[in-house]
Amino acid sequence: MKLALLTCLTLVAFAANSILNRLAVDSGAIGPGAFAALRVASGALVLTLLVRLRGGRVPLAVPGRWQGALALAVYMLGFSLAYRSLDAGLGALILFGVVQVSMFAWTAATGTPAGARQVAGAGIAFAGLVTVLWPGGGLAVDPLAAGLMVAAGLGWAAYTLLGRREPDALAGTAANFVAALLPVALLGLLPEGLDGLAGISGAGLALALISGALTSGLGYAAW
Repeated sequence: MKLALLTCLTLVAFAANSILNRLAVDSGAIGPGAFAALRVASGALVLTLLVRLRGGRVPLAVPGRWQGALALAVYMLGFSLAYRSLDAGLGALILFGVVQVSMFAWTAATGTPAGARQVAGAGIAFAGLVTVLWPGGGLAVDPLAAGLMVAAGLGWAAYTLLGRREPDALAGTAANFVAALLPVALLGLLPEGLDGLAGISGAGLALALISGALTSGLGYAAW
């Protein structure tokens, strides 16, 4: 029962990130790069505090840390940039569909037996992606935005698979957020420049911090 509740809360938090990001970027309250950078920064702060409260440490200097940080950066940047054009619901469908299909493909390729529910889930996700992205379908999808969200989904899938080797999931997640901050800030803020920072409104700042501290930081902790 506890596991089911935590799973539901985590899914709600992750879905809320799509709404928060789309609302902030589409309204012009904040640029996508600044949103991603603030999201990672506030998420890193919350996760680090949680680790410290447990008496642990954030393991930055471990072999392969850059891999998790890079996968997280790809997800964060692709996610924010895609929501310049995609609706929240459509973006979430593409994201979660890509995550399901790519993780299933990886486990199948590495020889891990797939259960009936895994096969069914991957099949449903793939069917949804085909329906949404098929050329000439009922929905008009910006191909660049869709490509960015596909990249975000691949980044998240890689991040999830890499996370299986972490001895302490919470500490590893905190370390990845901290390590991803520099590449996300550089790649996200440099194109927007000082004008992008000056154009952040109070609403944009609040939405980015909520997404980072609550629906990402606490959401990833629950995950």
